[in-house]
Amino acid sequence: MNIEYISQVKRVITAVLIVSVMIFAVGCTDKLSLENPNTQTDANFWKNEEDVLSGLAATYKVLKDINRGYFGVRGVELSNGRGDDFFIRNDVQSLYQLSTFTNNPTTTTPRDIYDGFFRGIFRANQVIENTPNASIDEAKKAELIAEAKFLRALNYFYLIINFGDVPLISSVPKEREQYFAPPANQTDLWNFIIADLTEAKNTLPLNYSDVYIGRATSGAAIAQLGKVYLYMERWEDAANELDIITKAPYDYTLLDDYEHNFMAAYDNNKESLFEVQMQNVGGPQPWAGENANESQGTTVAQEFAPAEVAGWFEAFPTNKIFQAFQQEKTVDGDFDARMYASLVWDYPGALYYNRPFSTIKKQFGFNAMIRKYQNWRNNDEGIFISENNEKVIRFADVLLMRAEALVQLGRIEEAYPLIDRIRTRAKLAPLAAGKNQQAMMIEIMHQRMLEFFREGLRFYDLRRWGKLADEIAASDKEGRQFLTLPRHELFPIPQDELNTNPNMVQNPNW
Repeated sequence: MNIEYISQVKRVITAVLIVSVMIFAVGCTDKLSLENPNTQTDANFWKNEEDVLSGLAATYKVLKDINRGYFGVRGVELSNGRGDDFFIRNDVQSLYQLSTFTNNPTTTTPRDIYDGFFRGIFRANQVIENTPNASIDEAKKAELIAEAKFLRALNYFYLIINFGDVPLISSVPKEREQYFAPPANQTDLWNFIIADLTEAKNTLPLNYSDVYIGRATSGAAIAQLGKVYLYMERWEDAANELDIITKAPYDYTLLDDYEHNFMAAYDNNKESLFEVQMQNVGGPQPWAGENANESQGTTVAQEFAPAEVAGWFEAFPTNKIFQAFQQEKTVDGDFDARMYASLVWDYPGALYYNRPFSTIKKQFGFNAMIRKYQNWRNNDEGIFISENNEKVIRFADVLLMRAEALVQLGRIEEAYPLIDRIRTRAKLAPLAAGKNQQAMMIEIMHQRMLEFFREGLRFYDLRRWGKLADEIAASDKEGRQFLTLPRHELFPIPQDELNTNPNMVQNPNW
């Protein structure tokens, strides 16, 4: 996020420390009565807009935390790792476990991501509760609160789709016991998210000046709300909501070149409704934790790069996705344009990190490696701090989600032009006329598989469609034989949470 980022880093750390103090204070009330009057605390921090912006920046920051952030390194591996298109090798045990469906309640990566979601929710709640008392214009207050509610809703959305029923924490706990809430039911959780996103879409601006680029807008809130309705199978609501951002005053569109979405030079473009900002600023160390030594970049590109270019070769595309990209040739008789942007394989003239791909050792029997989001035009990934933003919602997702909702409603003809926009950019021929509902859903499923490879959507799409068992079984993914449904539809509640919260219950089948 570009909230005057370099100058804000120290204030973000201050805001983070205040959050940590508030959590710690629950069990240490007596010690905190001996407070240093010169130390910033929750009571004297939230005074003006600069304080609130720092609190918001600390809330955004959780999204990209290297271990706990859903769009940080481990989060990217978690959201992609269970798909039929993705494999994580046996290096980091917790990642291999989740990728091969051998994880359990003590597996560390889901535990850390679960913790990160609630950190984000706690920080958003702090902004929501403290902003009304700050010396800020009332209209600006409403906007800042709506921004925090968008972030709270985003965290809860990913909590629900990964962990199911979780505690609903709508305010900053005042007593120790309030931290130990029981799981809420799905209806209450979804309604809470809808309320937050509705306020956000009605209050947030269309855009920001360049210095604040990357912050949540009304378009981001509408797109996320449409996605919520899609996951709830509220097809009419999804179709209507997503239609809003295809028209003025919104001007989102597809980029001409698909690959530009995944290059740092084109971050925050017209196709992006919301993305998590990565910048090589702050400290020199991305693994330092939340302190002044921490870089605000990401190590994902190095994680996925091969050893020949200073990478850690942690993840690979399966041969299933490699073959899926080849099912239909372009109007010029070539491979799908998205294939060249997403994968690299041994085709004539193929370069990867300025060397012939044929010189790079292929691993585990897979035919390709990941190109999407990689800095593959560089000589290597040696500095290990990438500035490629992680896209949360692209306009391509809006088009295909709306097409899916329309098809489910039987409004098939209205879905055609939406799908064809995706196909045309990929240099594919227009979709043949006369398809029925089943054929259109097959097309949408196929396009989503290709369009969003490595964007953390595949597993969740398969689950929504009831296709997990069949598609995982039909893949060459290692560990596919261990998939057990409905057990693996959700992660288990982390054992640490069960040990700490006596009111929490484990998910069924775990």
